[in-house]
Amino acid sequence: MARSEELSVRAGDVSLAGTLALPDGPPAADPAGRYPNALLLPSWLPRDRSGAWDRIGHPSWYAPNEPAPGLLARLADALAERGVASLRCDPRGCGGSAGAWESVQLFTKIDDARDMLAAMRSHGALDLRRTGIVGHGEGATIALAVAVGDPAVGALTLIGPPARSFRDVLRRGVAERARTGTNRDHAIVAALDRWSEDIIERAQRREAAFELPLPGGEAVRLELAGVEQAIQTPGLALATMLHRSVTLVHGADDRWSDPDESDLLAVALTEGGNRPSRRVVAAAGHELAEASVAIIGELADDLAARLLPRDLPPVLVAIEGMG
Repeated sequence: MARSEELSVRAGDVSLAGTLALPDGPPAADPAGRYPNALLLPSWLPRDRSGAWDRIGHPSWYAPNEPAPGLLARLADALAERGVASLRCDPRGCGGSAGAWESVQLFTKIDDARDMLAAMRSHGALDLRRTGIVGHGEGATIALAVAVGDPAVGALTLIGPPARSFRDVLRRGVAERARTGTNRDHAIVAALDRWSEDIIERAQRREAAFELPLPGGEAVRLELAGVEQAIQTPGLALATMLHRSVTLVHGADDRWSDPDESDLLAVALTEGGNRPSRRVVAAAGHELAEASVAIIGELADDLAARLLPRDLPPVLVAIEGMG
């Protein structure tokens, strides 16, 4: 089981509310008493730190069904059982974090992830040389962007990652959700799918914002800079610049990012000299809610085994030396 610390992470001009999950037992095979660790990043749309829909900050946007345990919370518990610490935070404007989800840009989310890593590196219980990132959906793109510029990040697990432009992934997802009805009970999903072409067109024209009408009369002023950035920052382009250990995981029934997105990323990573592993979880959707405890444990086992010590850049050597 995990023991947890509640953290407030300074990210630019806001504070993010987070949970640091620490293993119950002492670190294995580390004389300095430090744990290998992972940053956990959630998928698209407003979510809480567990990876579930953000029903605290945006209660009217989601159907009032009983929420299931979030994917990131499940992974945090499984990692802690295997001696790996993890940090997960409410994104801007969600849960206990400041800011507004509707206006945050993709590049700001990438900077926020870097600030979360910095907070982890200032914690004396964590080993700076054994750090990984788990990215889910949009979080996978953020994980790639952070790892490309951070040589101390040793391993990535990308769950439901998009490879192509957000424009193409969104269009395909809209068609799949229209066909299957997946997540259409949520007001924000129904609205985004209904107005997706307008959002794409206006973002590509670099318009500032779009008034997104939600069912029931509420409207959301969605700033479009983040959408335009996501269109221009496909995972495939980032994968060509990465040289790291990567595991790609996809639910076979993912209606947000088709499983063949992982196939494309695997090809790009392999051509770049990496040796990615690929796993498809049968009968599971984007959230991997259908994945058993055993499968979540296997994903945690895989990441834990790949958190090997790495050489640090001078600035992190200095931080490590300060204890």
